[in-house]
Amino acid sequence: MFTRPAPKPAKAQVKFLLTRTKGSTKALAERLGVSRRTVERYRAGTLTTPQKRLQAALVEETESEWQPQVRAQVREAAVTSRGMMVDVTAFFGFTCKGSSDDGCERQVTTAISPAYAKQILELQEASATEEDLHPIVAEAITEWYFTDWGTRAHGLHADFTQVLKIEFRF
Repeated sequence: MFTRPAPKPAKAQVKFLLTRTKGSTKALAERLGVSRRTVERYRAGTLTTPQKRLQAALVEETESEWQPQVRAQVREAAVTSRGMMVDVTAFFGFTCKGSSDDGCERQVTTAISPAYAKQILELQEASATEEDLHPIVAEAITEWYFTDWGTRAHGLHADFTQVLKIEFRF
């Protein structure tokens, strides 16, 4: 959903761009560098294969308008209701009434709560490095994966000692 594709056919691209220009064929025609009538023909479907220059303009304008809208919707859902998935391959070390000095490599894919998703997305927007995200991701994984929302292994804290891969999915 995060990378849901933008419309591909010229008619669909024109219809989408018209929604962004509040239905103004004149404004869209100026934006694309074509006549108003050309925009109307693509909207009606009488023209279907644009010339290279127009095709490039349609793709560029559609993607510039499309992706921010989709990202905003998915991010909002992640921080309010759904949370997100995290896929981590790392060496985990544990502390809980003693410690495990040697990390154990694990590949963990798990859901994390909206509260942690919000923290991660805020840090990413603030240009945080991947290493800056490690403590929050480790805490989120500990909460769900290792302690089952606090129902077992009370006091357990997992730390990343070496991260091989970290990936977020919505």
